[in-house]
Amino acid sequence: ELNLEFIDLDWYIENRFHQSVSQLFATRGEEGFRQIEQRMLHEVAEFEDVVISAGGGTPCFFDNMEYMNRQGVTVYLKATPEILRAHLRMGKQKRPLIAQKNDEELDTVVGGVSIGDTVLCSHSDIVYCSNCGRLLKNYSATITGVRGVLDGHTLYWVTRNCCGHKSSIIDTEIHG
Repeated sequence: ELNLEFIDLDWYIENRFHQSVSQLFATRGEEGFRQIEQRMLHEVAEFEDVVISAGGGTPCFFDNMEYMNRQGVTVYLKATPEILRAHLRMGKQKRPLIAQKNDEELDTVVGGVSIGDTVLCSHSDIVYCSNCGRLLKNYSATITGVRGVLDGHTLYWVTRNCCGHKSSIIDTEIHG
């Protein structure tokens, strides 16, 4: 077990601003939300001994991916398009950018995610397949090895999952 505090960046933002991500998007727009997200990312990165779960959009804006790599170890949870599609359908009401999209439009989103997937895989320190449980990049990184690499740094989980399965994946596959 890593014995690290788990922080979901979206939940952190919602608690700090007393508004849901959807409400923040509605009142501030995507650019305003992304600015808040970047500030809150920098805030939680100052905490010690934490695992931060960042949504799939977080590393795609500003210098967030480079920042996360400088501050800690980044882990990308890779999923198949079918898994992504299912998760997007289940959690789409919580995701302002896809809330009004039909199934065909969601398929287009999943296609775009697959393109971004290559970028995130190449920029993440560790790539973990959330479908089969294998390490796809940095095979030498065992959980003990990850804990040793951290040594007071932050561990970031970059994931496309948005429907509450992030913590169960981490608890089952990483802490268990």
